[in-house]
Amino acid sequence: MRQTIVAGNWKMNGSKESVSNLVTGILAGMAEVQSKVIVCAPFPYLSEVEALATHSQLQVGAQNLNVNASGAFTGEVSADMIKDFGVQYVIVGHSERRSLYGETDDVVAEKVQVALDNGLTPLFCIGELLEERESGNTEAVVSRQINAVIDRVGVEAFKNIIVAYEPVWAIGTGVTATPEQAQDTHAFIRSLLADHDSDIAQSTPILYGGSMNPANAEELIACEDIDGGLIGGASLKAEDFLRICKAG
Repeated sequence: MRQTIVAGNWKMNGSKESVSNLVTGILAGMAEVQSKVIVCAPFPYLSEVEALATHSQLQVGAQNLNVNASGAFTGEVSADMIKDFGVQYVIVGHSERRSLYGETDDVVAEKVQVALDNGLTPLFCIGELLEERESGNTEAVVSRQINAVIDRVGVEAFKNIIVAYEPVWAIGTGVTATPEQAQDTHAFIRSLLADHDSDIAQSTPILYGGSMNPANAEELIACEDIDGGLIGGASLKAEDFLRICKAG
């Protein structure tokens, strides 16, 4: 039985005051939550989130990492730096990193490897563009993205990877894949892993990451192969985020 996981991706949002209020609000409602809960904060706030989350069940993630351990990479952050703040998870391959910053499947696969080599659990994002779905290429796209990581680190590595399926056309648009659409793609992703190892396929968490909110979370998470959510906008309001966390 896979545990439900709800991860909040705050993206480039927050201030010292709002982060403190948000984390405090989430912690106040955690007693009723059975899901594993992760918040992925912008780099400047990781220290504050770590301090607030200490001795709680709330876990902390970062939103990106550089593949280099150190050096002349101005503005970048390494895995070791992230770990210094008690971070256990890191988002890798988010569609915004792929589209806005040109991260290819190979770059994403290398970041997955570096995260794993440094004891971090990647929240590995995959998903198709609207034109790719409309042209019937969803399965080809997610196959390419998954296989790039399998080719790099092997299927065994998925024992320590959380997959997040995020249809790009449903991110921040308010448009959500229907439970049937999401379940079909999640089942296909699991079948890709099963082609290599059926046990790993069954144990790998696959989260849905396309405009999940308090109104649709329960129906989505109830699907057989949807193991939780990677939450964007709704993770910025403690009440909304907690409602999603309780849906699992």
